[in-house]
Amino acid sequence: MKKGEIVEGIVEDIDFPNKGILQIEGEKVIVKNALPGQKIRFIIHKKRGGKTEGRMLEVLEPSIWEKKENVCPHFGNCGGCLYQSFPYEEQLKLKEKQVDQLIRQVCGDWGFEGIKGSPIAEAYRNKMEFSFGDEYKDGPLALGMHRRGSFYDIVTTRNCRIVHSDFCQILSATLDYFTANGVSYYKKLQHVGYLRHLLVRRAAKTGEILVALVTTTQVETLKQETMGMHKEETAEGMGENVSSILPDIVAEKELLDGWRQALENLHLAGSLAGILHIKNDSLADVVQCDEMEILLGRDYFYEELLGMKFCITPFSFFQTNSLGAEVLYETVREYVGDTKDKVVFDLYSGTGTIAQITSAVAARVVGVEIVEEAVEAARENARRNGLDNCVFVAGDVLKVVEEIEEKPDLIILDPPRDGIHPKALKKIIDFGVERMVYVSCKPTSLARDLAVFLENGYRVERGCCVDMFPFTGNIETVCLLSKKP
Repeated sequence: MKKGEIVEGIVEDIDFPNKGILQIEGEKVIVKNALPGQKIRFIIHKKRGGKTEGRMLEVLEPSIWEKKENVCPHFGNCGGCLYQSFPYEEQLKLKEKQVDQLIRQVCGDWGFEGIKGSPIAEAYRNKMEFSFGDEYKDGPLALGMHRRGSFYDIVTTRNCRIVHSDFCQILSATLDYFTANGVSYYKKLQHVGYLRHLLVRRAAKTGEILVALVTTTQVETLKQETMGMHKEETAEGMGENVSSILPDIVAEKELLDGWRQALENLHLAGSLAGILHIKNDSLADVVQCDEMEILLGRDYFYEELLGMKFCITPFSFFQTNSLGAEVLYETVREYVGDTKDKVVFDLYSGTGTIAQITSAVAARVVGVEIVEEAVEAARENARRNGLDNCVFVAGDVLKVVEEIEEKPDLIILDPPRDGIHPKALKKIIDFGVERMVYVSCKPTSLARDLAVFLENGYRVERGCCVDMFPFTGNIETVCLLSKKP
């Protein structure tokens, strides 16, 4: 096979998270987003270091496992889901096999206890970051998820299956409102435009909803035909017209008030806890806050897990599947075991959810988290839940873990997707605790870190998967590590 050659074949397997595996003329080929059992046509686009990769062109025949009905209408175009056409039971089997093979390569027998499914497979997400853009170059305004394989094109997801219908109503009302008012979106290459993202968070237990519109501060790029202004100017250095320049901030306020009213008029199953306007002028395509204004209510909402109440702000880390999080945290608590007379470190603690749930079976829990807003939320949540044996430290685990006066008897690790920084990993190992519980949302990062633990006298005593992300290729894994005798 040569680069640029178009080939057909049947997908034999899939490696985490989305690498379809084919054997063509005795050669292994990887094609992303291809599912086991599919017959596909693809083009060879990379041959390097003995590896061959192809880019999907067409699915010629579906897999025998793929269902023909009740599939999300956005599947295939939207880049959010991988397994929409697979029954949930088959998704679980695939993920279980992927993780077991991956970790077994590092640890051998790791006491694998299988996979636990999400309590609900649809409408499970409690947070979505929708992007503004267009579905094709110079097309109409779109709001939703990135098109699969595209950095620029946006698929409007009015009927997304993995979120509550309240999300879809809010998305549709927002898109319709700004389309009717002719408002521009932020173009990432030209760095011009107004609308960037729509952040929606909804609690599964309380039904409270927090909505945030993320824009630039470029109010001058707002179209003003609806405001009776028709002035046009040429953006300096842009080589294109930026239509209808806004004279002052009053017009922006009127625009945002109209959007707020459009949301308030919706018949939602949940209740609006807050509507926010967030300003972000970062050149990076990320949701962040330079300045925030509350348009309605408050800038936080409440969720409940395992009998505890948690305050969540726009940028708080909180598991995106609330009901699945209860399964995950019950598993963590079981792996932690009885530590009533012991000190537990919860590293990468976020808003302190694991720390607080563990506090019932520990003498004291110390949480460490780099995001200060999350630390403040964790402290407030602990006070709200009447917990006096939890303390939270703001800072990078790598830098502050040695400064804590107390020494841990057990460590819980729940790092970001990329795993633990190698220098921080060494400091964690140097504590020499008998047991650790590692919670990972990326099995490849987990496998890399486990190899280091094994080299330093630890073994994986038991482990399991918890599916927090149905229909996607992602999975949570929990491992109990113990010192080798």
